Amino acid sequence: MAKRLLVAYGLWALGGPLGLHHIYLGRDSHALLWMLTLGGFGGGWLCDFWHVPGWVAAANGAGAPGDCGGTVPALSPLRLAGQVTVGTYFGLVAALGLPWVPALLAQPLAVGLGVQLVASVGDQTAEAPSTLAAAFLASLLFQGRVLAVLPASLAASVAAQRHRRYKPRGTPRPRLAARLYHLGLACLAFAAPLACRGLCGAAGVLGTLLAVPRAATELLLLPLRTGQLLAEVLGFAGSSPAQEHGTGFKLSSWSERQQRAYEV
Repeated sequence: MAKRLLVAYGLWALGGPLGLHHIYLGRDSHALLWMLTLGGFGGGWLCDFWHVPGWVAAANGAGAPGDCGGTVPALSPLRLAGQVTVGTYFGLVAALGLPWVPALLAQPLAVGLGVQLVASVGDQTAEAPSTLAAAFLASLLFQGRVLAVLPASLAASVAAQRHRRYKPRGTPRPRLAARLYHLGLACLAFAAPLACRGLCGAAGVLGTLLAVPRAATELLLLPLRTGQLLAEVLGFAGSSPAQEHGTGFKLSSWSERQQRAYEV
């Protein structure tokens, strides 16, 4: 089915930050990247306005991947910068949303997947094992610290650029339902740890807010309780007769002297 330029621009305007126009044009990797970064942090979505006509023509078969001369795509500084940025972003999200997972496992894996996602945008891709291996090696050198996400992202991006290639031609495209299902699973895997961490933080804040009225009440009653205690110490107020004459209650020395004084 031929893709229409007007429909693509309409989807770009209505749901561009969520990658709806990329889903329409069959660019699932680009759509997933836009979903997880809200349109490339806003700037990528605006830049898509000038690229939509070319993407529509490519989706209609006007150009074929691999026809750019040579089997290795040209080096793109913009793609390299995007790989470093998204890899660092994914690593920070993993450090924030998965604190219970060892840093040497969660952070380099997230960094490698972010770099590989950017490398798979459009008609290009990269070798995932090389990208992940570079991210794990760099993270191991920095002992899995949070600051290691940047060098790990740089190493993974360099490895992805060295092993870049065009996607194979003639690959059958899955149906729309299967594509949406896979995109939904990927978004769920990305958002679930953040949602869990957010709920835990919200529960802590809610507990603090519920404790505020009780603390305020205790603070307001503090002068009254202080005065009552002071009156008991000075002898103006004593214990109740039931407490003084009840069974199993031992009077203090001050209360005994006070009782004897009253008897005299």
